Amino acid sequence: MNIAGLPFGTTDWNTVESSEHAGVSGTASWRTRRFGDMRVRMVEYSPGYLADHWCTKGHILLCLEGELDTELADGRHFRLTPGVSYQVADDAEPHRSSTSSGARIFIVD
Repeated sequence: MNIAGLPFGTTDWNTVESSEHAGVSGTASWRTRRFGDMRVRMVEYSPGYLADHWCTKGHILLCLEGELDTELADGRHFRLTPGVSYQVADDAEPHRSSTSSGARIFIVD
């Protein structure tokens, strides 16, 4: 990743407006900032959340709170807990997220 033309700055995520995104079940609340082509999000998933699509976007995710389960289209499963992250390239491995207990995740894509 080459980050160019971005001066030093801070983000108070508590002041960033949130948008709600419904899953098959539950919701995801996104607080989103854009820095050039880079999207940075703080996402809170409600208990019982299941994504309504298979995602092919590349991301770096870091679990801050709770547990997030990620299923890959090939059947593999991964669980993120606080302090655990994953990374995947664009168009590499379709994935979808779910959580039974809720989770708070930091995402860069």
